[in-house]
Amino acid sequence: MMKQTDLTVEVEGLTKVFRDFWMRPRIVAVDGISFKIARGEVFGLLGPNGSGKSTTLKMLLGLLYPTGGRISILGRPPQDGYARAITGYMPEESYLYKYLTARETLMFYASLFNTTAAQRTERVEQLLEMMGLQHSADRRVGEFSKGMTRKVALAQALINDPELLILDEPTSGLDPVACRQVKDLVITLAKRGKTIILASHLLADVEDICSKIAILYDGRVHVEGTVSEMLQDHKHLSITLDSVEPAVLESVLADIKRHTGRRPEVRHPAYTLEDFFVDVVARARNTEATLPAGGQHGTIASFLSHGTEDRASGSQGRRQ
Repeated sequence: MMKQTDLTVEVEGLTKVFRDFWMRPRIVAVDGISFKIARGEVFGLLGPNGSGKSTTLKMLLGLLYPTGGRISILGRPPQDGYARAITGYMPEESYLYKYLTARETLMFYASLFNTTAAQRTERVEQLLEMMGLQHSADRRVGEFSKGMTRKVALAQALINDPELLILDEPTSGLDPVACRQVKDLVITLAKRGKTIILASHLLADVEDICSKIAILYDGRVHVEGTVSEMLQDHKHLSITLDSVEPAVLESVLADIKRHTGRRPEVRHPAYTLEDFFVDVVARARNTEATLPAGGQHGTIASFLSHGTEDRASGSQGRRQ
């Protein structure tokens, strides 16, 4: 059982009713949902369009006030200055200033937090290198492809070294290699103690990186739990062996059939198409003398802390 101190996000009976001009209830967008997210978890929020995902995210960000229920982010309401200062957000659409360069964009977002000029410069350069944008840092964002723009959007969500990171469709517009890099980054951040909420329609991405999920429909949570528990098929067994001689395999199959009355299906495990694609590109890249436009992702930025114990007291407050 989770201790209260292990919780980053706690939602109880959250409800949002949208009303018309005469304050009559018209739409119940979120209907009494509850969930808890522990520190270091990657929590997937899933559901079809109109299920209440976006409304829930906006309430977690303090952009909408709930009609009922309670939200706690490290013991604070979302509108609290501390809660906002420790939250990073990557929206589904990258609303960036197209006439600013990638470096200028990150410097602007860094200036919204109480950091020194030296800290801002250091963080921006680390994030540009981490996202593989160092070679395009002085190009205007308006000239970027959607994939490169998404990288800038993710970098700005990390500029304040957040404890809670909310990602809305983070891999949208990314090629398979960049998609894998972003997923690896999310897993690394979670291992460093950061709590991540991921909303996505790409179920394969959610399956790859989320430890827990909640599936919403019509404003309610219909299923919540760990991905491994939900997807496990208890009616079948899978046995994986190293390659064996045909005669040995035939003997094993015959023994199984003798005990069960059925001969099991035999097939070779398959790579996912993403794994295969990434491997082909990696081998091709190793034969090239130069990197393609946009570059590879670098190592994780050193300023991204391992948790609250690494955060300097009072250094991350949002400017008023």
